[in-house]
Amino acid sequence: MSDNNRTGAQILVDQLATQGVRHVFCVPGESYLAVLDAFHDASIEVTVCRQEGGATMMADASARLSGRPGVVFVTRAPGATNASPGIHIAEHDSTPLILFIGQIQRNARGRGAFQEMDYKAVFGSFAKWVVEIDDPKRIPEIVSRAFHTAMQGRPGPVVIALPEDMLVERAAVADALRVEPVATWPGQTQMAELQKLLWAAERPIAILGGSGWSEKACRSFERFAERFDLPVVTSSRRAMLFNGEHPNFAGELAIGPSPKLRARIEASDLVLLLGGRMAEIPSQSYKLFEIPTPRQKLVHVHAGAEELGRVYHPHLAIHASPQAFAAALESLQPPVQIRWSEETRQANADFHAWTDVAPPSPGQVQLGEIALWLRNRLPEDAIITNGAGNYAIWVGRFMRFRRYATQLAPVSGSMGFGLPAAVGAKRVHPERMVVCFAGDGCFLMNGQEFATAVQYDLPIIVLVIDNEMYGTIRMHQERKYPGRVSATNLRNPDFADYARAFGGHGETVTETARFVPAFERAVASGKPAIIHIKVDPEAITPTATISGLRAAAQATKK
Repeated sequence: MSDNNRTGAQILVDQLATQGVRHVFCVPGESYLAVLDAFHDASIEVTVCRQEGGATMMADASARLSGRPGVVFVTRAPGATNASPGIHIAEHDSTPLILFIGQIQRNARGRGAFQEMDYKAVFGSFAKWVVEIDDPKRIPEIVSRAFHTAMQGRPGPVVIALPEDMLVERAAVADALRVEPVATWPGQTQMAELQKLLWAAERPIAILGGSGWSEKACRSFERFAERFDLPVVTSSRRAMLFNGEHPNFAGELAIGPSPKLRARIEASDLVLLLGGRMAEIPSQSYKLFEIPTPRQKLVHVHAGAEELGRVYHPHLAIHASPQAFAAALESLQPPVQIRWSEETRQANADFHAWTDVAPPSPGQVQLGEIALWLRNRLPEDAIITNGAGNYAIWVGRFMRFRRYATQLAPVSGSMGFGLPAAVGAKRVHPERMVVCFAGDGCFLMNGQEFATAVQYDLPIIVLVIDNEMYGTIRMHQERKYPGRVSATNLRNPDFADYARAFGGHGETVTETARFVPAFERAVASGKPAIIHIKVDPEAITPTATISGLRAAAQATKK
Protein backbone atom coordinates (compact mmCIF):
# COMPACT_ATOMS: atom_id res chain seq x y z
CA MET A 1 0.00 0.00 0.00
CA SER A 2 1.27 3.49 -0.83
CA ASP A 3 0.93 4.75 2.76
CA ASN A 4 2.77 1.65 4.11
CA ASN A 5 -0.05 1.01 6.55
CA ARG A 6 0.16 -2.58 7.80
CA THR A 7 -0.76 -4.74 10.75
CA GLY A 8 1.89 -5.38 13.36
CA ALA A 9 2.14 -8.97 12.13
CA GLN A 10 2.76 -7.85 8.54
CA ILE A 11 5.36 -5.33 9.70
CA LEU A 12 7.12 -8.06 11.67
CA VAL A 13 7.27 -10.55 8.81
CA ASP A 14 8.50 -7.80 6.47
CA GLN A 15 11.35 -7.08 8.91
CA LEU A 16 12.38 -10.73 8.89
CA ALA A 17 12.46 -10.70 5.10
CA THR A 18 14.56 -7.54 5.15
CA GLN A 19 17.03 -9.27 7.48
CA GLY A 20 17.45 -12.10 4.97
CA VAL A 21 15.57 -14.71 7.00
CA ARG A 22 14.77 -17.65 4.73
CA HIS A 23 13.56 -20.20 7.29
CA VAL A 24 11.58 -19.94 10.52
CA PHE A 25 10.64 -22.79 12.83
CA CYS A 26 7.51 -22.86 14.94
CA VAL A 27 4.83 -24.63 16.88
CA PRO A 28 1.62 -22.74 16.04
CA GLY A 29 -0.44 -20.99 18.70
CA GLU A 30 -3.54 -18.84 18.78
CA SER A 31 -1.56 -16.04 20.39
CA TYR A 32 0.20 -15.22 17.13
CA LEU A 33 -2.30 -16.31 14.47
CA ALA A 34 -1.85 -12.94 12.76
CA VAL A 35 1.85 -13.72 12.19
CA LEU A 36 1.02 -17.13 10.74
CA ASP A 37 -1.38 -15.41 8.37
CA ALA A 38 1.30 -12.91 7.34
CA PHE A 39 3.67 -15.80 6.57
CA HIS A 40 1.07 -17.16 4.14
CA ASP A 41 2.02 -14.59 1.51
CA ALA A 42 5.71 -14.26 2.41
CA SER A 43 8.69 -15.88 0.72
CA ILE A 44 9.96 -17.26 4.05
CA GLU A 45 9.84 -21.04 4.53
CA VAL A 46 7.94 -22.03 7.68
CA THR A 47 8.70 -25.38 9.33
CA VAL A 48 6.01 -26.54 11.72
CA CYS A 49 7.45 -28.71 14.49
CA ARG A 50 6.05 -31.03 17.15
CA GLN A 51 7.42 -29.41 20.30
CA GLU A 52 8.86 -25.99 21.03
CA GLY A 53 12.18 -27.27 22.36
CA GLY A 54 12.78 -29.11 19.10
CA ALA A 55 11.74 -26.06 17.08
CA THR A 56 14.20 -23.86 18.96
CA MET A 57 17.02 -26.36 18.47
CA MET A 58 16.25 -26.47 14.74
CA ALA A 59 16.55 -22.69 14.62
CA ASP A 60 19.81 -22.97 16.56
CA ALA A 61 21.14 -25.41 13.94
CA SER A 62 20.20 -23.05 11.11
CA ALA A 63 22.07 -20.23 12.88
CA ARG A 64 25.24 -22.29 13.32
CA LEU A 65 25.26 -23.11 9.62
CA SER A 66 24.54 -19.58 8.38
CA GLY A 67 26.14 -17.32 10.97
CA ARG A 68 22.94 -15.26 11.19
CA PRO A 69 20.24 -15.56 13.87
CA GLY A 70 17.95 -18.54 13.76
CA VAL A 71 14.29 -17.55 14.17
CA VAL A 72 11.62 -19.48 16.08
CA PHE A 73 8.00 -18.68 16.99
CA VAL A 74 6.14 -20.22 19.93
CA THR A 75 2.97 -19.48 21.83
CA ARG A 76 2.42 -18.26 25.39
CA ALA A 77 3.63 -19.78 28.66
CA PRO A 78 3.59 -23.56 27.91
CA GLY A 79 5.14 -22.96 24.51
CA ALA A 80 7.66 -20.50 25.92
CA THR A 81 8.76 -22.77 28.75
CA ASN A 82 9.02 -25.71 26.36
CA ALA A 83 11.39 -23.58 24.26
CA SER A 84 13.64 -22.73 27.21
CA PRO A 85 16.10 -25.65 26.78
CA GLY A 86 16.91 -24.36 23.31
CA ILE A 87 17.49 -20.86 24.67
CA HIS A 88 19.91 -22.21 27.28
CA ILE A 89 21.81 -24.11 24.59
CA ALA A 90 22.05 -20.96 22.47
CA GLU A 91 23.32 -18.97 25.46
CA HIS A 92 25.89 -21.54 26.53
CA ASP A 93 27.05 -22.24 22.97
CA SER A 94 27.06 -18.56 21.90
CA THR A 95 24.56 -19.05 19.08
CA PRO A 96 22.65 -16.05 17.64
CA LEU A 97 18.96 -16.83 17.99
CA ILE A 98 15.68 -14.88 18.20
CA LEU A 99 12.68 -16.39 19.96
CA PHE A 100 9.32 -14.72 19.31
CA ILE A 101 6.63 -15.54 21.88
CA GLY A 102 2.91 -14.86 21.45
CA GLN A 103 1.71 -12.89 24.47
CA ILE A 104 -1.62 -12.09 26.12
CA GLN A 105 -3.44 -8.89 25.15
CA ARG A 106 -2.03 -5.69 26.61
CA ASN A 107 -5.18 -4.80 28.56
CA ALA A 108 -5.12 -8.14 30.42
CA ARG A 109 -1.68 -7.76 31.98
CA GLY A 110 -1.37 -8.27 35.70
CA ARG A 111 -4.70 -10.05 36.07
CA GLY A 112 -3.36 -13.58 35.98
CA ALA A 113 -4.77 -13.95 32.49
CA PHE A 114 -4.82 -17.28 30.66
CA GLN A 115 -1.19 -18.38 30.22
CA GLU A 116 0.15 -15.03 31.42
CA MET A 117 3.86 -14.94 32.17
CA ASP A 118 6.57 -12.36 32.82
CA TYR A 119 9.10 -13.27 30.13
CA LYS A 120 11.72 -10.84 31.37
CA ALA A 121 11.74 -12.66 34.69
CA VAL A 122 11.71 -16.10 33.07
CA PHE A 123 14.40 -15.60 30.43
CA GLY A 124 16.35 -12.68 31.88
CA SER A 125 19.16 -14.79 33.32
CA PHE A 126 20.07 -16.63 30.11
CA ALA A 127 19.08 -14.44 27.18
CA LYS A 128 21.08 -11.44 26.00
CA TRP A 129 17.96 -9.29 25.81
CA VAL A 130 14.28 -9.82 26.64
CA VAL A 131 11.70 -7.30 25.43
CA GLU A 132 7.97 -6.96 24.81
CA ILE A 133 6.70 -4.87 21.89
CA ASP A 134 3.82 -2.61 22.91
CA ASP A 135 3.60 -0.42 19.82
CA PRO A 136 3.60 -1.83 16.26
CA LYS A 137 5.43 1.31 15.10
CA ARG A 138 8.47 0.13 17.09
CA ILE A 139 8.67 -3.31 15.47
CA PRO A 140 11.34 -2.33 12.88
CA GLU A 141 13.43 -0.65 15.58
CA ILE A 142 13.23 -3.57 18.01
CA VAL A 143 13.77 -6.31 15.44
CA SER A 144 16.81 -4.43 14.12
CA ARG A 145 18.21 -4.16 17.64
CA ALA A 146 17.49 -7.84 18.23
CA PHE A 147 19.59 -8.85 15.23
CA HIS A 148 22.42 -6.55 16.34
CA THR A 149 22.29 -7.90 19.88
CA ALA A 150 22.13 -11.56 18.86
CA MET A 151 25.15 -11.31 16.53
CA GLN A 152 27.51 -8.79 18.12
CA GLY A 153 30.04 -9.36 20.86
CA ARG A 154 29.54 -12.83 22.25
CA PRO A 155 26.55 -14.05 20.17
CA GLY A 156 23.48 -15.35 21.94
CA PRO A 157 19.68 -15.50 22.14
CA VAL A 158 17.16 -12.67 22.21
CA VAL A 159 13.55 -13.14 23.36
CA ILE A 160 10.73 -10.93 22.04
CA ALA A 161 7.16 -11.12 23.36
CA LEU A 162 4.34 -10.15 20.99
CA PRO A 163 1.02 -9.09 22.58
CA GLU A 164 -1.81 -10.61 20.58
CA ASP A 165 -3.70 -7.36 20.10
CA MET A 166 -0.56 -5.46 19.06
CA LEU A 167 -0.14 -7.86 16.13
CA VAL A 168 -3.48 -6.86 14.58
CA GLU A 169 -3.13 -3.14 15.25
CA ARG A 170 -2.26 -1.16 12.13
CA ALA A 171 0.58 1.32 11.76
CA ALA A 172 2.52 3.13 9.03
CA VAL A 173 6.26 2.80 9.56
CA ALA A 174 9.36 2.41 7.40
CA ASP A 175 11.22 -0.89 7.33
CA ALA A 176 14.61 -1.08 9.02
CA LEU A 177 17.76 -1.76 7.02
CA ARG A 178 19.47 -5.15 6.95
CA VAL A 179 21.73 -5.62 9.96
CA GLU A 180 25.34 -6.70 9.60
CA PRO A 181 27.35 -7.46 12.74
CA VAL A 182 30.03 -4.92 13.60
CA ALA A 183 33.36 -6.72 13.60
CA THR A 184 35.77 -5.90 16.43
CA TRP A 185 39.29 -5.69 15.02
CA PRO A 186 42.53 -6.18 16.96
CA GLY A 187 44.87 -3.20 17.24
CA GLN A 188 48.25 -3.06 15.51
CA THR A 189 50.00 -2.83 18.88
CA GLN A 190 48.33 -6.04 20.04
CA MET A 191 49.26 -7.90 16.86
CA ALA A 192 52.85 -6.70 17.17
CA GLU A 193 52.93 -7.96 20.77
CA LEU A 194 51.53 -11.31 19.66
CA GLN A 195 54.26 -11.64 17.06
CA LYS A 196 56.92 -10.92 19.72
CA LEU A 197 55.42 -13.59 21.98
CA LEU A 198 55.43 -16.14 19.15
CA TRP A 199 59.01 -15.35 18.22
CA ALA A 200 60.10 -15.86 21.84
CA ALA A 201 58.10 -19.05 22.41
CA GLU A 202 59.56 -22.55 22.60
CA ARG A 203 56.39 -24.67 22.81
CA PRO A 204 53.38 -22.63 21.60
CA ILE A 205 49.97 -24.11 20.89
CA ALA A 206 46.67 -22.70 19.57
CA ILE A 207 43.18 -23.58 20.84
CA LEU A 208 40.16 -22.66 18.69
CA GLY A 209 36.63 -22.43 20.04
CA GLY A 210 33.49 -20.38 20.36
CA SER A 211 31.23 -19.08 17.61
CA GLY A 212 31.27 -16.22 15.12
CA TRP A 213 33.56 -18.04 12.71
CA SER A 214 33.19 -18.50 8.95
CA GLU A 215 34.70 -20.77 6.34
CA LYS A 216 36.95 -17.91 5.23
CA ALA A 217 38.15 -17.32 8.79
CA CYS A 218 38.96 -21.00 9.23
CA ARG A 219 41.00 -20.97 6.03
CA SER A 220 42.83 -17.81 7.14
CA PHE A 221 43.74 -19.40 10.45
CA GLU A 222 44.85 -22.56 8.67
CA ARG A 223 47.27 -20.53 6.54
CA PHE A 224 48.60 -18.84 9.68
CA ALA A 225 49.09 -22.21 11.39
CA GLU A 226 50.99 -23.46 8.34
CA ARG A 227 53.27 -20.41 8.17
CA PHE A 228 54.10 -20.66 11.87
CA ASP A 229 53.87 -24.48 11.90
CA LEU A 230 51.73 -24.32 15.05
CA PRO A 231 50.02 -27.32 16.61
CA VAL A 232 46.29 -26.58 16.66
CA VAL A 233 43.68 -27.90 19.10
CA THR A 234 39.93 -27.33 19.04
CA SER A 235 37.73 -26.83 22.05
CA SER A 236 35.02 -29.32 22.96
CA ARG A 237 32.55 -29.87 20.09
CA ARG A 238 34.26 -27.28 17.93
CA ALA A 239 36.34 -29.76 15.90
CA MET A 240 35.00 -28.36 12.61
CA LEU A 241 37.05 -25.18 13.11
CA PHE A 242 40.23 -26.89 11.88
CA ASN A 243 40.65 -29.64 9.31
CA GLY A 244 40.99 -32.91 11.20
CA GLU A 245 43.21 -34.30 8.41
CA HIS A 246 45.65 -31.39 8.54
CA PRO A 247 49.22 -32.28 9.63
CA ASN A 248 49.09 -29.53 12.28
CA PHE A 249 45.94 -30.81 13.99
CA ALA A 250 46.58 -32.03 17.53
CA GLY A 251 43.09 -33.02 18.72
CA GLU A 252 40.00 -31.88 20.58
CA LEU A 253 39.77 -30.78 24.21
CA ALA A 254 36.64 -32.68 25.15
CA ILE A 255 35.66 -34.97 28.01
CA GLY A 256 38.42 -37.52 28.48
CA PRO A 257 40.94 -36.16 25.94
CA SER A 258 44.17 -37.91 25.04
CA PRO A 259 46.48 -37.79 28.08
CA LYS A 260 49.30 -36.72 25.77
CA LEU A 261 47.25 -33.79 24.48
CA ARG A 262 46.52 -32.60 27.98
CA ALA A 263 50.18 -32.94 28.96
CA ARG A 264 51.23 -31.03 25.84
CA ILE A 265 49.05 -28.04 26.74
CA GLU A 266 50.22 -28.10 30.35
CA ALA A 267 53.85 -28.07 29.16
CA SER A 268 53.39 -25.29 26.61
CA ASP A 269 54.83 -21.86 27.27
CA LEU A 270 52.39 -19.90 25.08
CA VAL A 271 48.70 -20.63 24.51
CA LEU A 272 46.72 -18.75 21.87
CA LEU A 273 43.05 -19.15 22.81
CA LEU A 274 40.92 -17.87 19.96
CA GLY A 275 37.15 -17.50 20.22
CA GLY A 276 36.58 -19.85 23.13
CA ARG A 277 36.01 -19.22 26.82
CA MET A 278 37.91 -22.26 28.11
CA ALA A 279 34.91 -23.23 30.22
CA GLU A 280 34.56 -26.28 32.45
CA ILE A 281 34.66 -29.08 29.85
CA PRO A 282 37.63 -27.98 27.69
CA SER A 283 39.55 -26.77 30.77
CA GLN A 284 39.14 -30.24 32.32
CA SER A 285 37.09 -28.93 35.25
CA TYR A 286 39.22 -25.76 35.44
CA LYS A 287 42.40 -27.75 36.10
CA LEU A 288 44.21 -27.26 32.79
CA PHE A 289 45.11 -23.65 33.59
CA GLU A 290 45.67 -22.09 36.99
CA ILE A 291 43.09 -19.52 38.10
CA PRO A 292 43.34 -16.57 37.96
CA THR A 293 46.82 -16.50 36.41
CA PRO A 294 47.81 -19.43 34.19
CA ARG A 295 51.38 -20.64 34.34
CA GLN A 296 51.50 -20.54 30.55
CA LYS A 297 51.49 -17.17 28.84
CA LEU A 298 47.87 -16.90 27.70
CA VAL A 299 46.81 -14.85 24.71
CA HIS A 300 43.01 -14.71 24.85
CA VAL A 301 41.12 -13.45 21.81
CA HIS A 302 37.36 -13.03 22.21
CA ALA A 303 34.56 -10.98 20.66
CA GLY A 304 33.00 -10.28 24.06
CA ALA A 305 35.02 -7.86 26.19
CA GLU A 306 33.30 -9.22 29.31
CA GLU A 307 34.88 -12.65 28.71
CA LEU A 308 38.46 -11.31 28.76
CA GLY A 309 39.73 -11.79 32.31
CA ARG A 310 36.45 -13.28 33.50
CA VAL A 311 38.14 -16.48 34.69
CA TYR A 312 41.74 -16.33 33.51
CA HIS A 313 44.00 -13.30 33.61
CA PRO A 314 45.55 -13.23 30.13
CA HIS A 315 49.12 -12.16 29.45
CA LEU A 316 47.69 -10.49 26.33
CA ALA A 317 43.96 -9.83 25.91
CA ILE A 318 42.68 -9.06 22.43
CA HIS A 319 39.10 -7.90 22.01
CA ALA A 320 38.31 -9.11 18.50
CA SER A 321 35.86 -11.32 16.66
CA PRO A 322 37.26 -14.56 15.18
CA GLN A 323 36.72 -13.44 11.59
CA ALA A 324 38.47 -10.09 12.09
CA PHE A 325 41.34 -11.60 14.07
CA ALA A 326 41.88 -14.40 11.55
CA ALA A 327 42.13 -11.80 8.78
CA ALA A 328 44.62 -9.76 10.81
CA LEU A 329 46.89 -12.79 11.20
CA GLU A 330 47.93 -12.36 7.58
CA SER A 331 50.17 -9.48 8.70
CA LEU A 332 52.24 -11.57 11.13
CA GLN A 333 55.60 -12.92 10.05
CA PRO A 334 57.00 -16.21 11.40
CA PRO A 335 60.46 -16.34 12.94
CA VAL A 336 63.37 -17.14 10.66
CA GLN A 337 63.81 -20.43 12.48
CA ILE A 338 60.74 -22.21 13.87
CA ARG A 339 61.88 -24.13 16.95
CA TRP A 340 58.72 -26.14 17.57
CA SER A 341 58.19 -27.94 14.25
CA GLU A 342 59.24 -31.30 15.63
CA GLU A 343 56.77 -30.85 18.49
CA THR A 344 54.00 -30.10 15.98
CA ARG A 345 54.75 -33.29 14.06
CA GLN A 346 54.71 -35.28 17.30
CA ALA A 347 51.42 -33.68 18.37
CA ASN A 348 49.82 -34.77 15.10
CA ALA A 349 51.29 -38.27 15.41
CA ASP A 350 49.90 -38.57 18.94
CA PHE A 351 46.49 -37.44 17.65
CA HIS A 352 46.47 -40.16 15.00
CA ALA A 353 47.60 -42.79 17.50
CA TRP A 354 44.64 -41.79 19.71
CA THR A 355 42.02 -41.72 16.95
CA ASP A 356 43.01 -44.02 14.07
CA VAL A 357 42.51 -47.35 15.82
CA ALA A 358 39.49 -48.08 17.99
CA PRO A 359 40.16 -50.30 21.02
CA PRO A 360 37.83 -53.30 21.21
CA SER A 361 34.75 -53.00 23.40
CA PRO A 362 32.53 -55.70 24.94
CA GLY A 363 29.71 -57.00 22.76
CA GLN A 364 28.98 -57.73 19.12
CA VAL A 365 28.78 -54.08 18.03
CA GLN A 366 31.98 -52.06 17.94
CA LEU A 367 31.06 -48.38 17.84
CA GLY A 368 34.66 -47.39 17.18
CA GLU A 369 34.78 -49.46 14.00
CA ILE A 370 31.47 -47.98 12.84
CA ALA A 371 32.74 -44.43 13.41
CA LEU A 372 35.99 -45.19 11.56
CA TRP A 373 34.03 -46.56 8.60
CA LEU A 374 31.69 -43.56 8.53
CA ARG A 375 34.51 -41.03 8.51
CA ASN A 376 35.75 -42.58 5.28
CA ARG A 377 32.27 -43.06 3.79
CA LEU A 378 30.61 -39.71 4.45
CA PRO A 379 31.02 -36.82 2.00
CA GLU A 380 33.39 -34.07 3.11
CA ASP A 381 30.47 -31.65 3.48
CA ALA A 382 28.24 -34.07 5.44
CA ILE A 383 26.72 -32.52 8.55
CA ILE A 384 27.08 -34.61 11.70
CA THR A 385 24.88 -33.89 14.70
CA ASN A 386 24.63 -35.30 18.19
CA GLY A 387 23.19 -34.53 21.58
CA ALA A 388 24.72 -35.59 24.88
CA GLY A 389 25.62 -38.94 26.37
CA ASN A 390 28.54 -41.33 26.52
CA TYR A 391 27.85 -42.50 22.96
CA ALA A 392 29.13 -39.07 21.85
CA ILE A 393 32.62 -39.95 23.11
CA TRP A 394 33.01 -42.29 20.12
CA VAL A 395 31.80 -39.55 17.77
CA GLY A 396 34.27 -36.99 19.10
CA ARG A 397 37.22 -39.34 19.18
CA PHE A 398 36.89 -41.30 15.93
CA MET A 399 35.01 -39.09 13.47
CA ARG A 400 36.78 -36.43 11.39
CA PHE A 401 35.56 -32.93 10.62
CA ARG A 402 37.32 -31.52 7.58
CA ARG A 403 35.30 -28.39 6.89
CA TYR A 404 33.54 -25.56 8.66
CA ALA A 405 29.77 -25.97 9.25
CA THR A 406 29.82 -29.77 9.39
CA GLN A 407 29.40 -30.29 13.15
CA LEU A 408 26.29 -29.51 15.21
CA ALA A 409 26.71 -30.52 18.84
CA PRO A 410 25.82 -28.75 22.08
CA VAL A 411 28.70 -27.46 24.17
CA SER A 412 26.05 -27.13 26.88
CA GLY A 413 25.80 -30.93 27.08
CA SER A 414 22.06 -30.88 26.47
CA MET A 415 20.39 -34.16 25.63
CA GLY A 416 17.86 -34.25 22.81
CA PHE A 417 19.73 -31.81 20.55
CA GLY A 418 20.93 -34.14 17.78
CA LEU A 419 17.63 -35.03 16.09
CA PRO A 420 16.10 -31.54 15.82
CA ALA A 421 19.51 -30.18 14.79
CA ALA A 422 19.59 -32.75 11.99
CA VAL A 423 16.09 -31.78 10.86
CA GLY A 424 16.99 -28.08 10.93
CA ALA A 425 20.23 -28.71 9.03
CA LYS A 426 18.53 -30.75 6.32
CA ARG A 427 15.78 -28.16 6.00
CA VAL A 428 18.37 -25.45 5.37
CA HIS A 429 20.74 -27.61 3.28
CA PRO A 430 18.66 -30.31 1.57
CA GLU A 431 21.54 -31.06 -0.81
CA ARG A 432 23.90 -32.21 1.95
CA MET A 433 23.97 -35.54 3.77
CA VAL A 434 22.98 -35.22 7.43
CA VAL A 435 23.77 -37.94 9.96
CA CYS A 436 22.58 -37.77 13.56
CA PHE A 437 24.05 -39.75 16.46
CA ALA A 438 21.74 -40.17 19.44
CA GLY A 439 21.65 -42.33 22.52
CA ASP A 440 18.45 -44.15 23.43
CA GLY A 441 17.75 -41.68 26.23
CA CYS A 442 18.89 -38.71 24.16
CA PHE A 443 16.77 -39.61 21.13
CA LEU A 444 13.47 -39.89 22.98
CA MET A 445 13.81 -36.45 24.50
CA ASN A 446 12.91 -35.01 21.09
CA GLY A 447 12.08 -38.15 19.13
CA GLN A 448 8.77 -36.69 18.00
CA GLU A 449 10.66 -34.43 15.60
CA PHE A 450 11.25 -37.46 13.40
CA ALA A 451 7.67 -36.75 12.30
CA THR A 452 8.86 -33.32 11.14
CA ALA A 453 11.54 -34.96 9.01
CA VAL A 454 8.92 -37.21 7.42
CA GLN A 455 6.47 -34.35 6.87
CA TYR A 456 9.04 -32.34 4.90
CA ASP A 457 10.67 -35.34 3.16
CA LEU A 458 14.04 -34.77 4.80
CA PRO A 459 16.13 -37.96 4.40
CA ILE A 460 18.27 -37.62 7.50
CA ILE A 461 19.93 -40.74 8.89
CA VAL A 462 19.65 -41.21 12.64
CA LEU A 463 21.88 -43.70 14.44
CA VAL A 464 20.25 -44.58 17.77
CA ILE A 465 22.86 -46.10 20.07
CA ASP A 466 20.85 -48.26 22.46
CA ASN A 467 22.43 -49.56 25.67
CA GLU A 468 19.14 -49.55 27.62
CA MET A 469 20.22 -46.96 30.16
CA TYR A 470 21.20 -43.39 30.80
CA GLY A 471 24.83 -44.31 30.25
CA THR A 472 26.61 -41.20 31.47
CA ILE A 473 24.64 -41.18 34.72
CA ARG A 474 25.24 -44.91 35.19
CA MET A 475 28.96 -44.34 34.71
CA HIS A 476 29.04 -41.74 37.47
CA GLN A 477 26.72 -43.86 39.59
CA GLU A 478 29.09 -46.84 39.43
CA ARG A 479 32.03 -44.62 40.32
CA LYS A 480 30.35 -43.11 43.39
CA TYR A 481 27.84 -45.78 44.44
CA PRO A 482 29.16 -49.03 42.91
CA GLY A 483 26.57 -51.74 42.39
CA ARG A 484 23.69 -49.58 43.63
CA VAL A 485 21.81 -49.10 40.38
CA SER A 486 18.96 -46.64 40.79
CA ALA A 487 16.85 -44.76 38.20
CA THR A 488 19.22 -45.29 35.26
CA ASN A 489 17.75 -48.34 33.48
CA LEU A 490 15.57 -47.85 30.40
CA ARG A 491 13.07 -50.05 28.60
CA ASN A 492 13.09 -48.97 24.97
CA PRO A 493 10.83 -49.41 21.94
CA ASP A 494 11.98 -50.98 18.70
CA PHE A 495 13.42 -47.85 17.12
CA ALA A 496 13.33 -49.35 13.61
CA ASP A 497 9.59 -49.92 14.01
CA TYR A 498 9.34 -46.39 15.40
CA ALA A 499 10.80 -45.04 12.15
CA ARG A 500 8.45 -47.13 10.01
CA ALA A 501 5.44 -46.05 12.07
CA PHE A 502 6.13 -42.43 11.12
CA GLY A 503 6.61 -43.32 7.46
CA GLY A 504 10.40 -43.51 7.50
CA HIS A 505 12.93 -46.27 6.94
CA GLY A 506 14.04 -48.50 9.82
CA GLU A 507 17.01 -50.82 10.31
CA THR A 508 18.28 -52.85 13.27
CA VAL A 509 21.96 -53.62 13.84
CA THR A 510 23.05 -56.19 16.42
CA GLU A 511 26.59 -56.83 15.18
CA THR A 512 29.22 -54.69 13.50
CA ALA A 513 29.16 -56.48 10.14
CA ARG A 514 25.50 -55.62 9.65
CA PHE A 515 26.01 -51.88 9.93
CA VAL A 516 27.42 -51.09 6.48
CA PRO A 517 24.63 -52.73 4.45
CA ALA A 518 22.04 -51.24 6.82
CA PHE A 519 23.50 -47.78 6.34
CA GLU A 520 23.60 -48.11 2.56
CA ARG A 521 19.97 -49.31 2.51
CA ALA A 522 19.01 -46.31 4.62
CA VAL A 523 20.71 -43.94 2.18
CA ALA A 524 19.14 -45.68 -0.83
CA SER A 525 15.65 -45.47 0.69
CA GLY A 526 15.55 -41.71 0.20
CA LYS A 527 13.50 -41.46 3.40
CA PRO A 528 14.21 -40.24 6.91
CA ALA A 529 15.81 -43.28 8.48
CA ILE A 530 16.62 -44.68 11.90
CA ILE A 531 19.29 -47.33 12.37
CA HIS A 532 18.74 -48.96 15.75
CA ILE A 533 22.18 -50.04 16.99
CA LYS A 534 22.07 -52.31 20.01
CA VAL A 535 25.27 -52.14 22.02
CA ASP A 536 26.46 -53.99 25.10
CA PRO A 537 25.76 -51.95 28.27
CA GLU A 538 29.27 -52.88 29.44
CA ALA A 539 30.79 -50.70 26.70
CA ILE A 540 30.44 -47.43 28.58
CA THR A 541 33.43 -45.60 26.98
CA PRO A 542 36.04 -46.65 24.40
CA THR A 543 38.39 -47.61 27.23
CA ALA A 544 36.15 -48.46 30.20
CA THR A 545 33.47 -51.00 31.15
CA ILE A 546 30.71 -50.87 33.73
CA SER A 547 32.08 -53.84 35.64
CA GLY A 548 35.57 -52.35 35.57
CA LEU A 549 34.35 -49.06 37.00
CA ARG A 550 32.37 -50.89 39.65
CA ALA A 551 35.31 -53.05 40.69
CA ALA A 552 37.65 -50.07 40.90
CA ALA A 553 35.18 -48.10 43.00
CA GLN A 554 34.54 -51.02 45.34
CA ALA A 555 38.27 -51.56 45.80
CA THR A 556 38.72 -47.90 46.68
CA LYS A 557 35.92 -48.02 49.26
CA LYS A 558 37.57 -50.99 50.95
